[in-house]
Amino acid sequence: MKIRIARHTSNLKEIIYFYHKVLGLDILGSFENHDNYDGVFLGLKDENWQLEFTTSDEKPTHKTDEDDLVVFYPESETHFKQIITSLKKADINFIDSKNPYWNNNGITVLDPDNFRLVIANPTK
Repeated sequence: MKIRIARHTSNLKEIIYFYHKVLGLDILGSFENHDNYDGVFLGLKDENWQLEFTTSDEKPTHKTDEDDLVVFYPESETHFKQIITSLKKADINFIDSKNPYWNNNGITVLDPDNFRLVIANPTK
């Protein structure tokens, strides 16, 4: 089974920069003006998951809370450190997670839409 998680955004360019350039996800595909939607598929080649972000004239009305997380599990400590370096270089602030487990076992950041992401530390 494959999974694609889709979310509407008003910040498509910033989302692409964050997930592709900062986090290092691959751009797996994109589309323009598909029934008034533009979008991008991001993930890692040869994996069974994707993130889809779309934009249109309609503005999203998302409401998230501190327990809504997307958790990424880097393959190695080296990869984890590369992501941390990239986040710092992009001036992305680390925030405290509501769940203390993630404060001890990873780092939490906000994406351009203020959704929380955790980068799990593979050594913990």
